[in-house]
Amino acid sequence: MTIKKAGFVAMLALATSTQVFAETIPIAVMKTSGCGCCLAWMAHLEQNGFAPTGENVNGGTLVRYKIDNGVPPRMMSCHTAAIEGYVIEGHVPAADISRLLAERPNAVGLVVPGMPVGSPGMDFGDSGEAYDVYLINSDGSTEVFSSYGGN
Repeated sequence: MTIKKAGFVAMLALATSTQVFAETIPIAVMKTSGCGCCLAWMAHLEQNGFAPTGENVNGGTLVRYKIDNGVPPRMMSCHTAAIEGYVIEGHVPAADISRLLAERPNAVGLVVPGMPVGSPGMDFGDSGEAYDVYLINSDGSTEVFSSYGGN
């Protein structure tokens, strides 16, 4: 192999590895052990360019973490994640997390209250219910960030 060709191969390998790294964004997920929907949501994130890591905690610790990080009690779900200074509560679609990171609003983060059937991690077939993803503003108020129709 010539030096020129070897240099090209090395540059191509570096570009490829950099591209793969740039497409995976770390996200830390706090959850209770044995929660299948949390694992399914984390798989959804992996399929969409995120690198989730899970930490199992007891229910009381998880609720305290949610409250301490600005999740309104009326909007809590089963798992809570942290990514680049934002909180992600519940079954938020990866596309909404990507949009949040692109737009960078002055906010606490995103939440899908409860566990709506049809949301990522709660998709059990062809049926699903309509649900909203809410932006938690810095003052604790919320507003609809995106909406999904049921089927």
